[in-house]
Amino acid sequence: MGITRTLNVDDILARQDSGDLKRRLRGRDLVGFGVGIIIGTGIFTLAGVEAKTHAGPAVTLSFVIGAVVAGLAALCYAELASSVPTAGSAYTYAFATLGEVFAWIIGWDLLLEFALGAAVVSRGWSGYLANLMGLPPEWFGEDATVNIGAVVIIAVLTVVAVLGIRESALATNVLVIVKVAVCVLILAVGVFFIKGSNLTPFIPPAHPAEGGGSVLHQPVVQAGLGLSQSVYGLAGVISAAAIVFFAYTGFEALANLGEETRNPRKDLRVGILGALGICALLYIGVSIVLTGMVPFTDIDAGAPLAAAFDSVGQHWISALISLGAVTGLTSVMMVELVTIGRIGFAMGRDGLLPKALGTAHPRWGTPHRMTIGGAVLIALLAAFVPITELSDMVSIGALSAMIIVAIAVPVLRRRRPDLKRPFTVPLSPVLPIVAALACFYLMLNLDVMTWIRFAVWLAIGLAIYFGYGRRHSRLATPTDPSSAPRS
Repeated sequence: MGITRTLNVDDILARQDSGDLKRRLRGRDLVGFGVGIIIGTGIFTLAGVEAKTHAGPAVTLSFVIGAVVAGLAALCYAELASSVPTAGSAYTYAFATLGEVFAWIIGWDLLLEFALGAAVVSRGWSGYLANLMGLPPEWFGEDATVNIGAVVIIAVLTVVAVLGIRESALATNVLVIVKVAVCVLILAVGVFFIKGSNLTPFIPPAHPAEGGGSVLHQPVVQAGLGLSQSVYGLAGVISAAAIVFFAYTGFEALANLGEETRNPRKDLRVGILGALGICALLYIGVSIVLTGMVPFTDIDAGAPLAAAFDSVGQHWISALISLGAVTGLTSVMMVELVTIGRIGFAMGRDGLLPKALGTAHPRWGTPHRMTIGGAVLIALLAAFVPITELSDMVSIGALSAMIIVAIAVPVLRRRRPDLKRPFTVPLSPVLPIVAALACFYLMLNLDVMTWIRFAVWLAIGLAIYFGYGRRHSRLATPTDPSSAPRS
């Protein structure tokens, strides 16, 4: 009955047929959701920023490294999602393998990741819309005292997310078609403006930045070695990989849709691996085009792709890129709102959050209370807080969740060798261990201040768990044999 009590896997599987959430999604819808959340700030902003500040043309290699690490984690997600389809994804996997306190930590962690991610993206969306339509900067963008644009888009998307998962999927798929078309256009036209001289040296020589900078704002590895934050060379490539990994975060959101997928044992692995593969190819291709069109030292950090096409006289493509950024960021927010609702729903159903959050609307079949509550928090952050310094928190949250998922794969195989697994990670437990170590290494390349903020958030979460969740957990007072905890 301690903090390491675990949920019975058979109990988790039995809940899939409760009918609370409606099974309306197919494999193609999951791929749309995946591309919808993955393609966003990474392709429209981060590629240029990291090329200029850390990696040069080798930012392409940073995206490859990020894709490999994300791919290893995605294999682990695919096995668990197809074997134990649930609304809680990593939270539930941890609950079934490592214990309740670890489940709480990862659930609390995921809520931070997606809420902060949505707030960051909504502020970026507001700025892009202002640039595209000439809207007043005092209400839109980073300089606004109250970012009305960010609040309005969160409110509109919350209505769609509450009305139904099918409606959310339709809206996301339309937005995905637009932004993928823009990405393909960037590749098709930009390839003709690539100059070999812009790609050499591919990895700029390492050198310390002027002034050094505070240790708190240096990556953990570099701070320990006494290096500055903006070295180039291989260290810069790895640092950039840790940050652009943010671009791949989101595919894990698909694992939260297991109870709303018609054939989860097949479609979840198709959605997770398919979406990640498509996005990795687009990221790598666009980063090659960008750094080939413009010397990395001249890349515009605010709107790198649009500025690159302006520099070669292709202004019409620059306008389309702004449109693609607006639609791309909209779909990211849509999927993040949907994901927050499902994670909170699972935690409320288990009693770790108030049980009212673990109920679905009788007509729409969505976790409406959690979705609306999460949207209010996101809107407040987006309205008042300039959170550019907190963007790394999204990466550290995703990486820590992926470590838990990688560990859960061999643990669940050992505990439940009889469990039906439509998809299995090859070379287990070696590959899951490699995935966990790779994720941890990327975490070490995030700055010290990010780790401090992360520790504070976890401390707040543990206080809530021991003050509320542990006593109200459904495992604290089991009502039937299937829900009895295992210590």
